[in-house]
Amino acid sequence: MKPRVVILTEIIAPYRIPVFNALAQRDDVDPHVIFLSETDPSLRQWTIYREEIGFSYEVLPAWRRRIGKYNLLLNWGLSHALEKIHPNAVLCGGYSYVSSWIAAFWAQRHRVPLLLWSESTAGDMRGRRHTVEFLKSRFLQRCDGYVVAGKSSFSYLVTLGVPEQRIFTAPNAVDVDFFSRATRRSRNGSDARRKLSLPDRYFIYAGRLVTAKGIFELLEAYATLDSALRSEVGLVFVGDGQDKAELVARASRITPGLVRLMGFKQREELAAFYALSEAMILPTRSDPWGLVVNEAMACGLPIITTNVAGCAADLVENGWNGFIVPPNDVGALSSAMCCLATNAELRKRMSLRSAERIQAYSPQRWAAGLAQAVESSCTRVA
Repeated sequence: MKPRVVILTEIIAPYRIPVFNALAQRDDVDPHVIFLSETDPSLRQWTIYREEIGFSYEVLPAWRRRIGKYNLLLNWGLSHALEKIHPNAVLCGGYSYVSSWIAAFWAQRHRVPLLLWSESTAGDMRGRRHTVEFLKSRFLQRCDGYVVAGKSSFSYLVTLGVPEQRIFTAPNAVDVDFFSRATRRSRNGSDARRKLSLPDRYFIYAGRLVTAKGIFELLEAYATLDSALRSEVGLVFVGDGQDKAELVARASRITPGLVRLMGFKQREELAAFYALSEAMILPTRSDPWGLVVNEAMACGLPIITTNVAGCAADLVENGWNGFIVPPNDVGALSSAMCCLATNAELRKRMSLRSAERIQAYSPQRWAAGLAQAVESSCTRVA
């Protein structure tokens, strides 16, 4: 009989549906996903693609309140749901929710292996908070296995004293085929650029418009480019966030320059913005992973990102398919942008390499890593 695993995670994010679908299609694990909420409207405007869901799931009743920068999410009915399913393993997507601790206590009481699905890295700003570190250490001690997104999160758990043999990699993934197909359609279309009001040439940033993502360093780096280059190559921001107004104000002072703020875009629209760009830039100051990099690479883009982005160690090879720069380093960021903007042959090589590398970061590979973690933990506890 296939082991039944409950996956406890926050919201029905579009990029999680493909990986959960891939897991449900395997013959060695039987997943049931419990979402703590359908979405978080205060942070995200994602469409919920219910028609694409091909796995067993439920959404718990919830009460949510955002207090400053903190997100309080309380649920009820989790213990009943676990009793009804009675899984062979429980995987928690984090430790910061009350429901994660309820699941941990339930697993301990029923002698069911508990796994932590962790994306945290040493560069994660949240790791500097004493309360977070205390909760993390206590939760880690309760776990029988650990599932990480990549090299940075693996190394981080090792530094916290987690045995390497209990850590399994399920690499963060998006629907690579979806973005590849969308790219071909956009590049083959004769008027996609005109319909989207995009410059002939541009770099793209996609994500929340908040200071922690390095958006102001990116704007400053663009402003330091040669004026002739700025007249030829634009900078497009796709997304929304609390610092949008300040970004608009600063962008208006860059002359010459082609800076466009396009607002939030759903998955289908976003692929076209990637496809018509020359490179993706994620200048983040702190990011557990950065799935926009996966998406952009699936669209065949060179990448410029920082060494604190969780995905950098796995997806980006400096000088091979992009550039890795220190966070807050406007000079290094500007140099990388200039290098790509002025070298069409380099862009072409890096584009092909990105498209090649991202093929290994598929929903199926994520599912294989998760299934291996469940099998190992169940065997060890038994």
